[in-house]
Amino acid sequence: MTVELARAVSERGELVLRRRDDGALELRVNGVFVMDDQETSSEELLASAALEAVRHPDRVLVGGLGLGYTVRALLADSRLGQVIVAEIEPDVVSWMRSGLVPSVLDDPRVGVVVGDVRAVVADLPDASVDAILLDVDNGPDFLVYNENSAIYSSDFFSTCRAKLRADGVLTVWSSSSSEALESAVASVFGACVVKPVPVELQGRAETYFVYQGCGVVHR
Repeated sequence: MTVELARAVSERGELVLRRRDDGALELRVNGVFVMDDQETSSEELLASAALEAVRHPDRVLVGGLGLGYTVRALLADSRLGQVIVAEIEPDVVSWMRSGLVPSVLDDPRVGVVVGDVRAVVADLPDASVDAILLDVDNGPDFLVYNENSAIYSSDFFSTCRAKLRADGVLTVWSSSSSEALESAVASVFGACVVKPVPVELQGRAETYFVYQGCGVVHR
């Protein structure tokens, strides 16, 4: 039997944290499945893809806290200096701080900013982070909030590019293949690396995708 652990309503809609009958912890937003703790390989690949492309991950920004698996994978790398997490929903942060969700926030390398990732990135000094990882939706074609469509635009990717240090990396997660996302990343970074991620989601074979732009040079 599925058990609801917590429910919250923000100006963007309803968030539900629940324990499914298969034992998995699941997060839903406005009735849409966002993530669970049973299939976390795509979140972990998002982190590993960024870490593999960065020589010195001294300062990294993650868009979206969720259940913490991207941040957890980053923290496993001893080279990591600091992680800034931008999470728009304060209740998601509260659920983790209260122990409803296993926490990654007690690590001294982690700092959380409650706010829209677009604003958090825009407020960064130029050339101040080594990697930006975006995992705030189910991708550009399956938005949690309609306003998030701007996150997948070349305009926002250009802002990200300005905030990345030399050889910095932008890494974006999507639940589906997106030519528009690939094109937007490539238009800003000159090229886009696409990495398919085969997963099994509640008994179904699926393929998720990681899109990456790198090789930033500041002049």
